Amino acid sequence: MKVNKAIFPVAGLGTRFLPATKAQPKEMLPVVDKPLIQ
Repeated sequence: MKVNKAIFPVAGLGTRFLPATKAQPKEMLPVVDKPLIQ
C-alpha cells in the first residue's frame, strides 16, 4: 500500500519530537528530502 497523504501536528512546542526539535522547528523537519511544510 502506498501512502499519498499524511497529517502532521505542527502547532505547539514540539516536545514529543525532542531532541529532534531542539535545533530546528518541527515544521522544518525533513521527511525523505523535503521539509514538512513547503
